[in-house]
Parts: sequence; C-alpha cells; structure tokens
Amino acid sequence: MGNHDSKNRGPRMASIEETLALWAASLREIKKRIRPLFRQERVAANAGLFLEGLLSDEQRKTGWMRAEAAGRSWSMAATGDPGSQGLGC
Repeated sequence: MGNHDSKNRGPRMASIEETLALWAASLREIKKRIRPLFRQERVAANAGLFLEGLLSDEQRKTGWMRAEAAGRSWSMAATGDPGSQGLGC
C-alpha cells in the first residue's frame, strides 16, 4: 500500500492531477504564511499574484509582464497612484 505500485512494488508516480493539487495546496500555504508581512489585504493579494507569476510557465518574467498577467496595465502599475490598481508593492 502507501506510495508503492502494487504490480512492481516500486515507488508510485503521482498523477499530473495529484501533483498540481499538491502545488496548489503548497502555494495556498505559502500565501497564508506571508500574509502577516503585509499591512493591506490588497498588497498581500498582489504578492500572491506575483508568486503565481514566478511559478508560471512564462519564459520571461519582467515586472511589466507580471503586472499584465495580474490584470493590470503597465502604466497603472508604474505610476504608484493610490487611486490606480497598480501592484501596490
């Protein structure tokens, strides 16, 4: 039983679905652990989006691309305008 394949008694490979579920659960746990580092919920949420972006399959991960992937335009992220929806970092 456990983590072994019943046919050849070797270690069982996790399915893609199991691996993705483990990664998702791990990312949720990391986000919970870093939450106290941020005063504002919006900034904590953006930090989580940043982590998701770093773990994405994009080959290039510039700040501009991260802002766009998080649903924000580069100009809003770059202005730092409190009224905008920038990254808030």
